[in-house]
Amino acid sequence: MQEALKKLSTALQGALYFNSSTEHTVQLLAYSTDASVYQERPLAVALPETVSDLKMLIGFARNEQTTLIPRAAGTSLAGQVVGSGIVVDMSKYFNRVLEINVAEKWVRVQPGVIRDDLNKWLLPHGLMFGPETSTANRAMIGGMIGNNSCGLHSIVWGDVRNNLIEVRGLLSDGSEVVFNETGGGSADAGSLVQRITEGIGKLLANNQHQQLIRDNFPKKSITRRNTGYALDSLLDLYPYNAGGEPFNLSKLIAGSEGTLMMITEARLRLIDLPPVETALVCVHCTSLQESLHANIVALKHRPMASELVDRYIMNFTRQHPEYRKNCFFMEGDPAALLMVEFMEATRESVDARVDTFMTDLKAAGLGYASPVLYNQDTKYAWDVRKAGLGLLRNQPGDTQPVNLIEDCAVAPDELPFYIADLENLFERLGVEASYYAHAGAGELHVEPMINLKTREGRVLFRKILSETAQLVKKYQGSLSGEHGDGRLRGEFIREVVGEETNALFLQVKHLFDPEGIFNRGKITAAPPMDTSFRMAEEDAGHPQQKPLSTYFDFSGEGGMLRLAEKCSGSGDCRKSEMTGGTMCPSYMATRLERDTTRARANVLRQVLSGEEQEGLSFKEVKEVLDLCLSCKGCKTECPSGVDVAKMKAEFLQQYYDRYGIPVRSKMIGNFARQMKLASVFPGLYNLAFGTPAIRSVLNRIVGFHPDRTMPLLQGITLKAWMAERKSVSNAGGKTILLFCDEFTNYYDVTIGITTVKLLEALGYTVTIPDHLESGRSFLSKGMVKEAKTIAASNIQLLAGLVKEEMPLVGIEPSAILTIRDEYIDLSAGEMRQQAVQLAAHTYTIEEFLSAEFEQQRIKSASFTLAAASIALHGHCYQKALSSQHAIVSMLSIPEHYQVQVIPSGCCGMAGSFGYEAEHFEISQQIGELVLFPTVRKLETTTMIAASGTSCRHQIKDGTGRIARHPVEILYEALLPDNKST
Repeated sequence: MQEALKKLSTALQGALYFNSSTEHTVQLLAYSTDASVYQERPLAVALPETVSDLKMLIGFARNEQTTLIPRAAGTSLAGQVVGSGIVVDMSKYFNRVLEINVAEKWVRVQPGVIRDDLNKWLLPHGLMFGPETSTANRAMIGGMIGNNSCGLHSIVWGDVRNNLIEVRGLLSDGSEVVFNETGGGSADAGSLVQRITEGIGKLLANNQHQQLIRDNFPKKSITRRNTGYALDSLLDLYPYNAGGEPFNLSKLIAGSEGTLMMITEARLRLIDLPPVETALVCVHCTSLQESLHANIVALKHRPMASELVDRYIMNFTRQHPEYRKNCFFMEGDPAALLMVEFMEATRESVDARVDTFMTDLKAAGLGYASPVLYNQDTKYAWDVRKAGLGLLRNQPGDTQPVNLIEDCAVAPDELPFYIADLENLFERLGVEASYYAHAGAGELHVEPMINLKTREGRVLFRKILSETAQLVKKYQGSLSGEHGDGRLRGEFIREVVGEETNALFLQVKHLFDPEGIFNRGKITAAPPMDTSFRMAEEDAGHPQQKPLSTYFDFSGEGGMLRLAEKCSGSGDCRKSEMTGGTMCPSYMATRLERDTTRARANVLRQVLSGEEQEGLSFKEVKEVLDLCLSCKGCKTECPSGVDVAKMKAEFLQQYYDRYGIPVRSKMIGNFARQMKLASVFPGLYNLAFGTPAIRSVLNRIVGFHPDRTMPLLQGITLKAWMAERKSVSNAGGKTILLFCDEFTNYYDVTIGITTVKLLEALGYTVTIPDHLESGRSFLSKGMVKEAKTIAASNIQLLAGLVKEEMPLVGIEPSAILTIRDEYIDLSAGEMRQQAVQLAAHTYTIEEFLSAEFEQQRIKSASFTLAAASIALHGHCYQKALSSQHAIVSMLSIPEHYQVQVIPSGCCGMAGSFGYEAEHFEISQQIGELVLFPTVRKLETTTMIAASGTSCRHQIKDGTGRIARHPVEILYEALLPDNKST
């Protein structure tokens, strides 16, 4: 097989990963999981670039008797893209919007197009694609077709099947096909497409089959119906329904989970943008049952959406640094929230809808509070709901919510009774569960809490699904509503629909794919649902690796392994630059799964749990972590808080303990010591690195890219300048302890001087306390032992000085926020408590000035009345650990200064990352995503603000424009009489 794969790889225009080399092993590991509980290493991973590549893959699978597993974003919850065949990742190259017809309201796309990105593209045309999932900012059209995705507003906008006009692609014999209202493409005698169309026609024309479908499929009042193949939807079409739409086999492809064909294009029906006025009624209920009855009342008023969030979700939301600020609308401690949305053209009309609903709610005695959010404010509540899957994974310990029966749907008016039955089941089994999501569609995401690392937990896993399948049958519901059957529920389809109906599904699969070329073992012939788990069974003789003795404190996460295991696979790290956010910059540039936070966490999990099989070693983990820029975006943007930057630093230290520290890493880590030496002869240093030819040679010697410029030294350090000048004391003013970080002290001295002058001009006394460097450069290269020593010294030096009335303020975000973030986890015992206290009174300069302005201790009257336009690029750490709002607030102190936030993620420099020869190209690619193009389009009169020294350098190298620290801009805005000398 390896020889055959090698031959195939040379023929493909795209990439194929299949052997035991480090690069290939990393790819195979990255694709061994999705968002489900399953894990299985694939035979190979293909990134096809053309339709010809796909045809070759199909021919190979047929000749070698293997199967192809189509994959898009890999966010499937039922294990649809986990298997031992060849994973075919369509997201890298098949991601173009091909054609739009505004008049007829349709768009033609490839399967790798992201749903939210598509809608941004359609926005200027006043159109959108309706179906949306909670993963819509990374879910792709191919996967949405595969699962027949529905989403938040499905009760109005429908599912993918309702909005799918046509699919194009390849059948299991490699022939091209089009399924639409006009037929099935080529109908040449004896062709596979002819056999399919004739075979499906005969199957549906059989009266006995029609009766089986009507009797055993979900009842018509259930809009989310995705059990098996959608034969019931075909019966709704002409000629089987005289008043139905024309027959269209694309309706069958929707929900088929990649088991019938390989989709290369799809034509989608579009709808007009929704009305501009939105109201969200947040019904606070004292019990889950009360919220379900409120849902029945809500549906009588034809809302756009009716969604439920239970106490589990709310509690985790309140604890999460990114989402807790969204809880402002919550009153008391509700057992459940029912979020009912209305949309109309005017505020008056939407208020009228709300008032009518609220009147009926009160008459029914439902809800103890019902605050109403409007327009932009509704986003915060929806963010809480959409983050539910990942947030639940923040629960400590091995007992975690599992995807198992989360996709079962019943008629909405029967939902209270179905949920009551489930509650009784869980009470009998001694299991807790969380309930949230699509109450309006009769589909609550019910997630029981199970420890899948134990044999008892796995027995419970099967038992709950088995008994729930009987409940679904009792209510004639759907085993799967939008997440699909996959390898999770596929085994139980037969129990829900009966043997004879299930035989029809087998016929459909055989008609399309008699040799099992496409996604074998999903929907039909599924393997046992309690095999191939992601987590090893701890009591089954599996050799458990001794817990790693770490330099960072991982006790809050239950250990480094537990932190890696928190990755749910939901794929929030696969957002594109169009969606925005910081996580994950390297993925945004490469669009490779191996460069996601998810892949890094999964590979770390596998090596930390002792699964060092088939050559998996520390070197593979180092490879998959290589393009992590340690931006910290994952710490807050990942709903599960999987801090890969922290794990990368720890892992590198463990790697160095085994293999030694590379020379370049030592050099970068010891940045402050080297600059201290260089500052003795700054002219010589600047001559060398300011002369392009000499700099290019020196860069090559140390492993930096020859085209990367280097920042130059100032004639004096900031600490020396402060020591030489006469200190300025402002009587009655607050004393500021300025943290003189190593970057400002040597490179950005003028910014440091300006900061001191600004603070003094505003009435503060500034001193630099005795402290060491921040340790940031050591952490960036994984030299945690050195950073730990520095942190301990700084905590001892600063903890006794820093307090609320004498805060520690820093200029360089990466340095000052290291004290707020890593110092705590680099400490233990009493020193950790000191670190926590130190962190509580440590601020970026922007945070401090913004807070002082809000407290009216800084006045706009001290600044110019002139107008100015400022474009702001925020440092990654400020986005992840602080807030860009503070920078905007600070720069808006002058009354007529207008600040526009550049919607960029990471700049791509990331400390030394962008200097390193092997990372220079990816660094530039990241900059070119949003930051560079935006800066180039700015008017020359627009000032560019960037707090990070690396960010400013990247902007200069990438665009030729000079970005300035916000304190420089604010100081210049001071009225002349207020400026310090």
